[in-house]
Amino acid sequence: MDHSDHAPGQSAAQNDPVIAAYLAANSRMHTDMTIMFTGDADTDFMRGMIPHHQGAIDMAKVVLEHGSDPEVNALARAVISAQESEIAMMKAWLVKRGA
Repeated sequence: MDHSDHAPGQSAAQNDPVIAAYLAANSRMHTDMTIMFTGDADTDFMRGMIPHHQGAIDMAKVVLEHGSDPEVNALARAVISAQESEIAMMKAWLVKRGA
């Protein structure tokens, strides 16, 4: 019995560039979110959220490349702008604290 339609994975990714792009973005995000926790809630939050936000940017870029809905396209552009700004703030916060 073929269950490939239930859980798109590698075989689906080989045939669909959108699925491949989302799987790659998701994999990168989850890998990068695996941080060594310090026990400092603020620092750990910032360090974990940077790759989370980058994942949102990467997903938004998939929409810009492959999507067709103008409303989704506008949201993707807004997500990129907001998340890039927040990533810059979080990186500066970490540098300021020597983390």
